[in-house]
Amino acid sequence: MRKFVTELRGKTVMTNDGQILGLIDNFVVDTATGGIAHVLVTPSEDVEARLFQNDSVGRLVLPFKSMRAVKDVVVMELGK
Repeated sequence: MRKFVTELRGKTVMTNDGQILGLIDNFVVDTATGGIAHVLVTPSEDVEARLFQNDSVGRLVLPFKSMRAVKDVVVMELGK
């Protein structure tokens, strides 16, 4: 399945275990490989942002491993 970044921006991000993290804001691409390196997520109010890496504006910087869309929710498998 292929999706445009614009189709994913603003969608809710959930982990494989059902934790809602927030909304997709943007992506960081590895220019050497062309693959997604990180997903930038605006955290939901229920997320302990300090438990994740954050950028300078407070977005979660989630290492990307894989994702799948389930209607309006994006389920992410977080990388290391």
